[in-house]
Amino acid sequence: MKASEMRNLSNAELQKKLKDLKAELFNLRFQLAINQLENPMRISAVKKDIARVQTILRQNELDAVSKA
Repeated sequence: MKASEMRNLSNAELQKKLKDLKAELFNLRFQLAINQLENPMRISAVKKDIARVQTILRQNELDAVSKA
């Protein structure tokens, strides 16, 4: 998912997305450990998605503080 699409989501939706991505990363790492991972590049893609979500959450938090 692109960052521009993520910016349209609410904070609750972003938190859920973050939770889902972390669960997916855990499963990918588990598959890597038991040599069943088909696409190792997916791990880096999920890590980048997690970083995007965390960045947008932080930007939203800073925007809320600056507006108050």
